[in-house]
Amino acid sequence: MTIQKNITTLYTFTCSKPLSITKIQGDASSRQYFRVTGTNGHSVACYDPSFEATTAGSYPFLVVHELLSRHAISIPAIQAIDAEKGLLLLEDCGDLLLQNLFGSTAEHTLPGRYREIIDLLVQLQAIGGDKKSVPFSLSFDREKLMLEFDFFIEHALCGYFAEVFPPNSIGALRHEFETIAELLVKPRHFVLNHRDFHSRNILIHHNKPVIIDFQDARMGLPQYDAVSLIKDSYVKLDNSLIEELKAYHYNALCTHKLSAMSFDEYLFYFDVMAFQRNIKATGTFCYQTRVKKSCAFEHSIAPTLAYIPEYISARSELKAAGKILQPLLDGVLS
Repeated sequence: MTIQKNITTLYTFTCSKPLSITKIQGDASSRQYFRVTGTNGHSVACYDPSFEATTAGSYPFLVVHELLSRHAISIPAIQAIDAEKGLLLLEDCGDLLLQNLFGSTAEHTLPGRYREIIDLLVQLQAIGGDKKSVPFSLSFDREKLMLEFDFFIEHALCGYFAEVFPPNSIGALRHEFETIAELLVKPRHFVLNHRDFHSRNILIHHNKPVIIDFQDARMGLPQYDAVSLIKDSYVKLDNSLIEELKAYHYNALCTHKLSAMSFDEYLFYFDVMAFQRNIKATGTFCYQTRVKKSCAFEHSIAPTLAYIPEYISARSELKAAGKILQPLLDGVLS
């Protein structure tokens, strides 16, 4: 039975007769999304093959959904579940992404909108729980950070950019990546992070931000999600707004007693975390382009790498890695 037939069965049983099922552009994962229009309205169906291999009680999306719902975080409601078929029916919160506000008639609202979203982010980062349970048992530890750095090495340097990056530099670069990862493993500062908190994972629904794609939540520095939002691969904020939002996030963390860092310390970890996050994103975009043959991410590679020189210039701890990466940056950004 096809995915669409399974969606029809679930939707008919729980909602109403479906009139149309239309595929929605998804993210860089194996999940597939469909908008279902029925006689009683709209829903979004998600098919996730990994859901078929687990149970509802251990499926990360449902675990994190329950947690965020309990803490009044704005996320789409669940309408129906069929774990056996790997299906979820979700509230349809439309298709107006935060990204879509750029260049629109609503662009002037962006500063206030971003402050509102940071308030929502800090509300999420204030959530605590059992350290033995998902998502609190997961973190951006050394292993996770190096997994992301190695993914970049494999799919960006040895794959997409193989012709412009000297392979004999990879060993020295990986050593620098290990040093950078060690800087970022500071469990005493860890809070809950969405893990992919950017303008394509925030919908504007009924004039309020709604968060999606939160199933990979884990513990890490509070700067991780702030970097994803403020140094976004898909949109570029004005420098004045970037600096304002860094201070806004820092002050909100302090107000909620989520950080004991000084502002200078916050900015240091912001830059180092931003370096790691943008390197990770570049690896993902190169993998999607070269291995998965997707055309949806290639245009985001150069804008993401364009952030890197700023961090290298600001932080001496990144200069050695920056020197090794220079042939790549020159080739892409010149």
